[in-house]
Amino acid sequence: MSNVKPRISVDYTQEAVVITLADEKILQTAEIIALENSILPVIEGKGAVKVVMNFTNVQFLSSSVLGLLIRISKKIYEQDGQLRLCNINSKIFSIFKITRLDKVFDICKDLPGAMNSLQQT
Repeated sequence: MSNVKPRISVDYTQEAVVITLADEKILQTAEIIALENSILPVIEGKGAVKVVMNFTNVQFLSSSVLGLLIRISKKIYEQDGQLRLCNINSKIFSIFKITRLDKVFDICKDLPGAMNSLQQT
């Protein structure tokens, strides 16, 4: 397997861990596996972690990314944590609606909205 390194940034704030996906396209299996390997250490064993995943740069993603998001959310919720997704473009959001994942995930318009919604719970 090639040495694929997803471009993400992780910011630890008082309110939450903000994971920003920097890649415009997340399509290849190797990219998705690398993304999972980058995100899981941030959330595993951290207790009731609050996570915001910021999709501000993402324009295209494969359906396998949706599976990854489900696995990530399961791990977070098993630890009594919280997850918010934000800055999802309209094309990608339509995929969430078609698959009804917009009912599964807490999706916020932007980062301030996501941070605010975490504080309300």
